[in-house]
Amino acid sequence: MRKLKAMVLLTSALVMAPAAMANIDFPHLEITGVGEVTAKPDMAMIHVAVVSERKSAKAAKLASDKAVAEFINRLNKQGVAREQIESAHINLSPRYQYPKDKAPELTGYRAERQVTVTLNDLTNLNAVLDGALGDGINRISHIQLTSSDYAALEAKAREAAVKDAREKAAALAESLAMKLDGVWQIRYRSSSPRPVMMQAEMRGANADVAASYQDATMEVRDQVDIIFRLDD
Repeated sequence: MRKLKAMVLLTSALVMAPAAMANIDFPHLEITGVGEVTAKPDMAMIHVAVVSERKSAKAAKLASDKAVAEFINRLNKQGVAREQIESAHINLSPRYQYPKDKAPELTGYRAERQVTVTLNDLTNLNAVLDGALGDGINRISHIQLTSSDYAALEAKAREAAVKDAREKAAALAESLAMKLDGVWQIRYRSSSPRPVMMQAEMRGANADVAASYQDATMEVRDQVDIIFRLDD
């Protein structure tokens, strides 16, 4: 029986290099396998900032620095190590008003100091956020929840992706009255984590941000492209 050359493309996202395609001169299936693993996060990355506006650049910077210093001191007392805190970024800019038919007038300066905190214990999230607002932090940009066991979750997602590809290939081969004859090529795509994110902006509000995340889940997604040989 003459061999049937079969190529099945299961996803529009699958792209094979021209060089690889040129070398395939046998019956085959091109399969994309996808694996997803969900888990409950146990860590958080909090991105906050303090914005201060003063008449002078020095005063604006000092006000922001003071709020950040108080916040870091509170974090240390709450058991957050200094290496879990990033606070080096600051942006200082002049502020103007624009009277009609007149030259712009300098009204003061705006200093924004950004802080990123990594929490290894989600039970401290409320306390950290409340403390931040109390210390003068007036902007919470976003909160990212993740897992301390991310590497293991990624491995499970990768295993699920390979299994998914094999199952698809086996089903298609059977429908073509052919058999799988091993793997010719595997192209692994880097994992695509989907952390739980929150966008929030607070200016002295009594908002309980952490409560909405107590039952949150995160998803880790992996993908592989596999070329299977076919035999009739």
